[in-house]
Amino acid sequence: MKLKFHSSVLFVKNIEVSKEFYCNILKQKIETDFGNNISLKNGLSLWQVPDWHVLNKDFYDKFNPNKCLELYFETDDINEIKRLIEKNHITIHHDLNEETWGQKTIRFYDPDNNLIEIGEKLQVFIKRMYFEELTIEEIYKKTGVPKKLIKEYIK
Repeated sequence: MKLKFHSSVLFVKNIEVSKEFYCNILKQKIETDFGNNISLKNGLSLWQVPDWHVLNKDFYDKFNPNKCLELYFETDDINEIKRLIEKNHITIHHDLNEETWGQKTIRFYDPDNNLIEIGEKLQVFIKRMYFEELTIEEIYKKTGVPKKLIKEYIK
């Protein structure tokens, strides 16, 4: 038997609201759209389970969104993401935060209260720290990123 991971599925209460959020606000592209089930090009699928489906019998009453799971995205411009979240009145879990390794992140919730994190790309926060006048040695100590890679990113 050969088993291959295909995708992750988020069960949503309203596919149109979720499609608006993921496609129009977070700018994710649709690979396939089956109406109540869409696959995004990033490997995530959204599914509004029909009332008649065996999975839907008390499904949303029995389970709350899994707070131990988060969807993680990266960006070149974390401040643009913060403005996007504010503009769309999205509920945040925490505002911009610099992690101990130097990456800036922000966490917020989708329409079904699933946790989403957006963080700076590795190259972006390495360059930012260098422009903030940290030495290669200081960046290495803070991030654990190999010095050779740091040198490549700051070119």
